[in-house]
Amino acid sequence: MLRVAVIGCRGIGGYHAQGVAAAGDAAELVAGCDLSEELLTEFRDQWKDRFPNLSTYTDYQEMLNVSRPDIVTVATGDHQHAFAVIAAAEAGAKGIFCEKPLATNLADADRMLEAVDQHGALLSIDHTRRWMPVWRHAREQVIDAGVIGDVVTIIGAFGGPRAMLFRNGTHILDTICWFADSDPEWVMADLEEGYQDYTEYRGDGGHLPETEPAAQGYIHFANGVRAFYSGGPKNTAAGDVKFTVEGTLGTMLVSESSVIVEKDGETSRIDLPNPMAKAIPVALCDLIDVVANGGTPRSTGGDGMRVVEILIGFLESQRQGNNRVQLPLPRGR
Repeated sequence: MLRVAVIGCRGIGGYHAQGVAAAGDAAELVAGCDLSEELLTEFRDQWKDRFPNLSTYTDYQEMLNVSRPDIVTVATGDHQHAFAVIAAAEAGAKGIFCEKPLATNLADADRMLEAVDQHGALLSIDHTRRWMPVWRHAREQVIDAGVIGDVVTIIGAFGGPRAMLFRNGTHILDTICWFADSDPEWVMADLEEGYQDYTEYRGDGGHLPETEPAAQGYIHFANGVRAFYSGGPKNTAAGDVKFTVEGTLGTMLVSESSVIVEKDGETSRIDLPNPMAKAIPVALCDLIDVVANGGTPRSTGGDGMRVVEILIGFLESQRQGNNRVQLPLPRGR
């Protein structure tokens, strides 16, 4: 039975624990870590009957040293993933499940991938749509099956106060990369009004919308796919994420609950509602299975790095007067 520890017990960390419970006899939740004693008490009370060996800590290094988990999940703020992921890899964790985005700067992202590679750990990033039935259907049963032919253009759009580039934009950018199935070669972007000088991440970990810009961006992929990212601005009405994927044989429209295919003058539709909160435990179960039985996580550290390159590329494009920026970005900035 694999031993699992959760770092960050608020909100999303609880969904990670649900994933351990859903794995049945394959895994046991042995530790939780958070800076808040109150949250730790709530976490322990919620899970002590299911996991009687659960211990809690306010120091993740102590937790790693004492509990020696096989799998570590990281649900800290967006800009605080690096230290926990690196410490977990150095402590011998076989698998690490990290919330999105992988990191909010290139230096952290590089250090994280170097650490997991050096210590032989598997890293999975919670870009949750990769586990949601509606989005999996779009990729596997439409794109991969060749229903709309070769993908030519992708448009991913969403709005509202939470249309923050690093917080929720990362989900849209990952889905664009997943559907394009290629490496991004260059980007251009225009940040939301009022953020013209936002050249590096200055958010608070994903809580306050005003700490991050929304953005409009263009992504050119190595295989020729062109993508348009439309996030916000944040004073637009909130609504479902919407994707349009144009192929050589037809068009696919995807929302959070349906996939519509228009082809040869006919329209077909499938409805697959699945809240993101239900998909997060499935994502953790996926990593538990891969660690136990072999394979590759559905969302890898390399996938996460693609998104970070685009995020920072968007900021760099803004800094350069909305010019084209080549990827991968040079290091040392």
